[in-house]
Amino acid sequence: MNKLKTIKKKHSGRDASGQVVVRHQGGQHKRYIRKIDFKRDKLDVVGVVAAIEYDPNRTCDVALIHYSDGDKRYILAPEGLKEGDKVSAGVNAEIKAGSALPLSAIPVGTFVHNVELTPGRGGQMARGAGTAVIVSAKEGDYVHLKLPSGEVRKVSLRAMATIGQVGNVEWKNEIIGKAGRSRHMGIRPTVRGVAQNPRSHPHGGGEGRSGIGMPTPKTYAGRKAVGRTRRKKKYSDKHIVQRRKK
Repeated sequence: MNKLKTIKKKHSGRDASGQVVVRHQGGQHKRYIRKIDFKRDKLDVVGVVAAIEYDPNRTCDVALIHYSDGDKRYILAPEGLKEGDKVSAGVNAEIKAGSALPLSAIPVGTFVHNVELTPGRGGQMARGAGTAVIVSAKEGDYVHLKLPSGEVRKVSLRAMATIGQVGNVEWKNEIIGKAGRSRHMGIRPTVRGVAQNPRSHPHGGGEGRSGIGMPTPKTYAGRKAVGRTRRKKKYSDKHIVQRRKK
């Protein structure tokens, strides 16, 4: 059996050469990375929820599953899943929280999460705390899914999804409370550009409180910071039925 937990290496937002490529990162508390089963490819094997555990690397809790063949895996813990519950994956799995099925076998109107965009690739959509996707219609080889953003998109009938809403729904109401906790989470302070000197930021310098003082706001690297600056066309545009709410 593969190790389910490994110590997370610290990179502090730096690349292979040691340069900072993502700012405001560094100094977090020691963490373990839990290997999560996003693919749910253990088909037709019943598993029992052994524990619901906290995972520092994501907003929701994770459930440790002990399968009848001796294998152990972590999955995202949906709302309502408890220790001792049974879960399974496959076309014939029961429609209940924690079970994973192809979208073709899931009734219209069901709440699902951890949804695959490409069959076999593993779940990519609706993995954060409190999120859920609604199976709204079936048409040909595709299922229409309504995402939390309001977007309606088509996904293959063969793609896997897990029944239920991701747990830890109250996470969005959590208040960090103090700077020290942010540091434990690996988040370093963010300094406004106008408070820096001209060498460090395009907004810096000036006598007194100068503000941005240029045609367009810039990032620290001098690129435009407002408007559709680097938005690329989605490769999956053809599968979007309705755009997300503005």
